[in-house]
Formats: sequence, structure tokens, C-alpha cells
Amino acid sequence: MAWAAKVAIALAALLSAAGSGLAQTATLVADSLEISADSTLIAEGNVEVYYEDARLTATRVTYDRNTDRLTIDGPLILVQDDTTILMADSADLDTDLTTGILRSARLVLDRQLQIAAAEIARTGGRYTRLSRIVASSCEICAADGVPAWEIRASRVIRDEEEKQLYFDNAQLRVAGLPVFYIPRLRLPDPTLKRATGFLVPELETRSSLSTGIKVPYFVRIGDHADITLSPYLSSATTTLETSYRQAFASGDLSFEGAVSRDDLRPDATRAYLFAEGRFDLPRDFTLAFDLELVSDTDYLLEYGYSEKDRLDSSLSAFRVRDDQLARAAITSFRTLRASEIPITNELPNELGEIDLRQRLIADPVWGQLWVSVDVVGLRRPSETPGTGRDVSRFGAAVDWETATTLPSGIVAGAEARLRFDQYVVDEDPAFTDTLRTTPAAAITLAWPLERTGETGVRHLLEPTAQLAWAETSGDPAPNEDSTAVEFDEGNLFALSRFPGNDAAEEGLRANFGLGWTRYDPEGWTLGATLGRVYRFDAPEQFGADSGLAGTSSDWLAAVHYRLDNRIGLTSRLMIDDNLDVNNSETRVSLRSERASLAGTYLFRAAEPSEGRLEDSSELALDGGYRFDDYWSARGDWRFEADAGRTTAASVGVKYENECIGVDLSLSRRFTSTTTVEPATDITLRVFLTGFGTGGEARPVKRRCGG
Repeated sequence: MAWAAKVAIALAALLSAAGSGLAQTATLVADSLEISADSTLIAEGNVEVYYEDARLTATRVTYDRNTDRLTIDGPLILVQDDTTILMADSADLDTDLTTGILRSARLVLDRQLQIAAAEIARTGGRYTRLSRIVASSCEICAADGVPAWEIRASRVIRDEEEKQLYFDNAQLRVAGLPVFYIPRLRLPDPTLKRATGFLVPELETRSSLSTGIKVPYFVRIGDHADITLSPYLSSATTTLETSYRQAFASGDLSFEGAVSRDDLRPDATRAYLFAEGRFDLPRDFTLAFDLELVSDTDYLLEYGYSEKDRLDSSLSAFRVRDDQLARAAITSFRTLRASEIPITNELPNELGEIDLRQRLIADPVWGQLWVSVDVVGLRRPSETPGTGRDVSRFGAAVDWETATTLPSGIVAGAEARLRFDQYVVDEDPAFTDTLRTTPAAAITLAWPLERTGETGVRHLLEPTAQLAWAETSGDPAPNEDSTAVEFDEGNLFALSRFPGNDAAEEGLRANFGLGWTRYDPEGWTLGATLGRVYRFDAPEQFGADSGLAGTSSDWLAAVHYRLDNRIGLTSRLMIDDNLDVNNSETRVSLRSERASLAGTYLFRAAEPSEGRLEDSSELALDGGYRFDDYWSARGDWRFEADAGRTTAASVGVKYENECIGVDLSLSRRFTSTTTVEPATDITLRVFLTGFGTGGEARPVKRRCGG
């Protein structure tokens, strides 16, 4: 029928004013429908019109065919895609999609920003004009009738293509009091995710830089790139921070950096630049890079940009397949540690690597056969013999492994490796060029035993024994990549526990382990592992306190517990025969609807061979608590137990409702260097929601008291 088409077009005009497109059909439902002799259609009583993803409700709809006008008597409510709601007392609309007037109307955008207007007019097919408006995203309670903040303006024009709001004679009011006036104001529509404009300012106090303000300005560079410029001004510094992001069809890249002139180094321009990117290359290769540059050793720490004390910049290309690994990389290092600055030339600053690994055989009976080739080059700036050692290593290896299940249920496995390494050493008379050969082999027996009880509780017990052997022939070679050794349940049955290829665990040894896991139908899991290494000869490869020295290692004990995502516990200990703990690591995480807490405790016994001259222990805690729908707090704490001092701590509190957010944080760094003193930072951030400046998640609306 013609009237249905006209109603559809009229609704399209309404939806166009609210940001929708035109559809082809609409459905009208009403208590009564009348077509008069003068071709006037009248739908009356609980009128509802459904149009694509929108719904219009009204009291009465009248369509005059002679004037081609549609009159809607309200209250009328238009809901479109749950993002735009339009309410009005009445409407008079044309059907050309460009002209329409709504009286005593209210526009709600993205269920956040409400704009009440004496009149809303649709013009030009693109713009919506709202006259004598009040805009706010705050819930208004009848007790006071005043929102926490509001913007009053003589006129607002909404550009639906650019998704921008233009205010004329705008006045910002807080708790009903005028605090700011501007003749022209442009703000992003809350449905717009990216738009050029100012972001939320931050007030920041740093003990070394005084109190300053940071005003970020976001620039949208098309659909795939943007840049943020953030001037940071205080009495002690003038700084420009910047970040740039761009997405490509084949990858993405990002940059962040800053440049400063300050009172800390009055005669110097200070700056830093961090960048990273990743791109797809032909034949499944990936190109990745990261860049880390800084003007001086203290800049990152003094401004709070990073706590890194060693910088590394790298460029790599790699490909990972089920049967292949190919990788080439170059890396540059720079230390920022005060203790290492005097010996910078003696530290490695350039590293080149090539790794190729290919599987040749994958057979259920014969197992897997892998071949690998690797090249490593390490350079130091110094040319002094001994301290300026440069090393090149050319390696090749063949690895084979297989496993089968015997009729008794025992899983028998075997593995073997043959590796060759050619070393070329310069600037160090203690070493000569040498070829090293390292054969290794192991036989492993595991007997997994499983039992399920009547209640559904499942127990898995897995005793494992391994006999392993390795021997290295050739002159001694520099150890650059295996100076620190970790002993855990992950490498209890490894051919070598050294992390790199410059060292291999030698001799004949027997490794024993017992694992137990309980799976409860209530959703929690508890497990434990106990293991030890016995050697036929005491090697000289490990330090006395490493836990691996002598003919028998320390006992390795580990336990883990998990209850879905609410409780997690992982603990690992290395205990000697006198029950003294040499190394330990414990991680705990607790989470509920309102609270979260995570803690880590690390203890390492002194081990001069790994650069630890004294025992070290650290405790770290961080957590958060949500008091209600609006208030939340967070904090973290870092403590050096061996030194009996706090190294860092921070607390923060945040309030956020449907229209305003306040975030206050306080942090303190207690550590110092020869050039950087301990520092305290205070940051205040206040934002108004409804203009693309909202918080991490849509906040809960306040409830008005009865």
C-alpha cells in the first residue's frame, strides 16, 4: 500500500536524522487505521513502526497524500540499533529525506550523551540542527534536578558523515554553576571511535620536574594511521611527547618518543624514541623490528617513560612452520646501568644470528629427525685483548627422538643429538679457534597411572626415570649465552639445562621425577612434582650454590593449584639434603567479583659464577578492589627482602559514573643511582564521558534515592 511506503520513507527521515541509512520496507502496527475520503491516512493508538533495526512508537500518525506530509503526535520514541534514541512531543516531516522538524525533542547518542532541544530540524540530508539545547550524559535525579555537568548552547549542528557536534555559544556548567564559555566548540559524536581533537588533559607532579600539565592532541590520519602530540609543561621542563601508529595491509608499526628541554640538564636537548613493527613477507616470512634510542642514561627514569636499564634494538626475519624454523636477526645493545657505564666498551653491543631448523622424518615408529644450522656473531667495541673479545660460532646439529607405549602401559622414549661448533675468537689470547663436538643421548621410561573415583575425582600419578649422557671434545670455548642456569620441572629431563649452545651438560647422569595431579569435578586442579639428578661423576660446570653441583642435585619440588580464573598458585623450591632452600619462586593470584590480588616471591642464593655475590630475595604485590559500581582502588608494592627496603610503590583511586570520571594516582620510586634520586609522582586525570573520552568500560548509571 502507498501509505506503508510513505511511513517507511518518513521513518527513514527520522533515522537519517539519528544517523541511519534508508531501507526498503517498514511494518506498521496500530489499534486503528483509517483512510479518509481526502486521502488522509490516520493510524492511532499504540502506533509502532518497525524499520530495519529501528522501532518507532507514537500515539498518532497522520499522512496527508495531498501535501505529502507526515505528522506524528507523541510522545514519540525512536530507538535505532541501541545506539541512538530520539524522543519528541511531536514531529512534522516531509518524505524527501531532507526536511523534518521535531518539537520539544531529545536526542540520546550511544546511550550516553543526551541532548534536549526546543526543536530538531533535519536539513540537507546530512546535518541535524538542534536549537536551544542542553547536553549532558549525567543522570538527573528529581531531588535536585541539576546534573553534575551540562553544556548549554544556542544551537548544535550534528554532522552525520563526519560524526561531529558543533556548538554555538557553548557554556559549561558544573553543578549548575557556569565555569566556562566559548563561542564555538567542536566535540566528537560519542559513536565516533577516532577523531582529530584534544584528549583528556592530565595534571602531573613529579618530584624532579615540579607540577605540570599534559594536553594530548590526537590527529586522525585517514582510517589506518594516527598521531598523538602531547605538550607537557611545568616550571622545570618543556616537553613534547608523541606517538604514531599505522596499520598496513601486510602489518603495522608504531613509534613513541619525546623531546625535552629542562632544568635537570639545562644545556642539553633530551629525547628518546621507541619503535616497533611487524610485516608479512612473501612465502610466509615475517619481518619484525624494534628500535630503542635515548639521549642520556637518566632520561627514561626521570620522566617515567620506562624502567629499562638495558636497551636493545633489533631487526629480524623469520618463518615458523610445523616442520621448519628459519630466522635471521641482528641486535644492538646499550646499557644504562651506572655500574656498567665505565666498562661499556667491554660489553657486547652487536649480535648477529642465523638459525635454520628442518624436520626430515616424522614417522610414528621411527620418530622424528631434525637437522639444524646456526651462525652467531658477537662483537664488543673494545680492541683491548681480553676485554674486547669478539666471537663467531658456526654450528650444525642432528636431533632424533622417538617414543612408544609398551603393553604394560610404560611409555619408553629415546633421543640422541650430535652437534658440531666451530669457534673463531678474536681479541682474547685465552681462547683459540676450535672445533667442538658434542654427542648426547638419553633413554626415558615413564609410567602414567590414572584412577577415577566414584565422585568423578581423577588422579594422575606419573613416575619417570631417565638415563642421559653427553660429552664435549675440543678446546675450551667462550661461554656467551649459557652463563645462567635454571633448574625446574620444564628441563628436569632435558639433554642439557644450559639455555644456549656455548655450554652443554656433560657426563653420565640419572634423572628421576614423580608427578601427581588431582582433577576435581568442581573445577579445581592440584598438582605436585618432585625430582632429582644423580651423576656418576661430579662436573665442574656448575657453581656450588647452583643446585646442580656435585654427584647429586638439590631436590626440585614444585606445586601448583588452580580454580578456574579465581585462584592460582605456583611454587617451586630447590632444597638441599640439609633442608636448606637455595632457590625458590612462588606466584599467587586471587580474583573475585570485586577484588584481585597477585603476588610473587623470588629467592636466589648467592652464586658468583652467575654474577650473584649475595643472596637476593624480592617480593612483589599488586591488586585492586572495587568498592561499588563507581569507586575502585589499586596499588602495587615492590620490596627487596634481602636489603630490607621498598623499591617501588603506588596507589590509585578512581571514581567513574555515567558522566564523569576522576583518576588520582600516587607512585614512589625509592631506588637511586649515582645520578638519579628517588622520585614521587602524582597524576590527576578528570574526564567527561559522552564525547569519546570515556573510561575503559561503560560505567553504571547512578541510582536516584527514593
